[in-house]
Amino acid sequence: MAVFRYSARDSSGRVLTGTIEADNEAMVVAKLQEMGFFITRLEEERRRFDLGVAFRRFQRIGLRDLTVFSRQFATMVNAGLSIVRTLTILESQTENARLREIIGVVRRDVEEGSPLSDAMAKHPDAFSSLVVNMVRAGEVGGVLDDVLQRIASFFEKDLALRQKVRAAITYPLVVFTFAVGIVLFLVFFILPQFVAFFEGLDLVLPLPTRILMATTRFMTARWYVLLALIVLLVYGFRSYIRTPEGRMWWDRWKLNMPLFGPLVRKVSISRFSRTFATLLASAVPIIQALDVVGRAVDNKVFEKATEQVKSSIREGESISGPLQQSGIFPPMVIHMVSVGEETGNLDGMLQKVADFYDQEVETMLSQLTSILEPLLILFLGVIVGFIVLSFYLPLYQLITGIR
Repeated sequence: MAVFRYSARDSSGRVLTGTIEADNEAMVVAKLQEMGFFITRLEEERRRFDLGVAFRRFQRIGLRDLTVFSRQFATMVNAGLSIVRTLTILESQTENARLREIIGVVRRDVEEGSPLSDAMAKHPDAFSSLVVNMVRAGEVGGVLDDVLQRIASFFEKDLALRQKVRAAITYPLVVFTFAVGIVLFLVFFILPQFVAFFEGLDLVLPLPTRILMATTRFMTARWYVLLALIVLLVYGFRSYIRTPEGRMWWDRWKLNMPLFGPLVRKVSISRFSRTFATLLASAVPIIQALDVVGRAVDNKVFEKATEQVKSSIREGESISGPLQQSGIFPPMVIHMVSVGEETGNLDGMLQKVADFYDQEVETMLSQLTSILEPLLILFLGVIVGFIVLSFYLPLYQLITGIR
């Protein structure tokens, strides 16, 4: 879409200037004439390379940005402000440059008569199918203000859950990075000097020392081979999990891996339940809601389970049956869903399931942190202890021989 700069006079003879976006010059002329303007000058602005614009194209819109946007949007609309005025205010105060640009485009589309949901749907990198479907349902039902409140609450709880997970793994990750850094420092700067010293001794070196010397020589002389091997392994793994079979295997392994598998499962169940409950409470049709839920969990095993649920609903059966057959939902979830179907309060039951698993995730995170800390310290102690032992065994042999 091109940008045109115009100069025109209104019905009172006042000169007005500005810019307008359109596909061609004829559309600009028609639009200005509809506004009652007499055009005196019209020209298309030349596109120039703008580093800031190029940077915004690649800027990521984080969950925190969307959470703040959703809460402010819901608050102002519930206070009685119009959609256009609310978007104008948000455009001026949003910190994320990419999101600010998208809000401006959405505002212009709404001003031109597009529904808010259609304007948001043009920007899937900012507004997910969950948001678009909920807004569309709110527009149809005339409860857009309530739907916006639900969207804001959903983002806030999802952000809180992710922050808990991130905070719990930060300390173990720092300790692990510190341990790897120490090992690399020893291998590349300290050990080569000892290797040269030991090679000059007429001693039968112990096995740990020989292993350490061979490893040091390889990593210092052939480090690029190791780096190329790591790059190839990472590239091959990423290429494999992009395939349907690889992605299904990877998502299933994440649910069953030791130590972290139960945590991943609980987080996925919480997200599945909360997303499903929020969509149902917003009057989104159940089949359409399941389409959104399957993609929102970001796990192919759960997505396959939602496909089975959709097939069951089309055949007039229940939701709880396919969930039980999938084998990934605990009996408590199955019974809660079954009771929700019988009582007509499925969204309320799913919301309770999500709240329960949020608490479960928090408890498990604290337990995992207490387990991982000694394990990482033990890992660091074993590595450093092996290096120290490899140093002192030949020195002990040398001192004993001198005595």
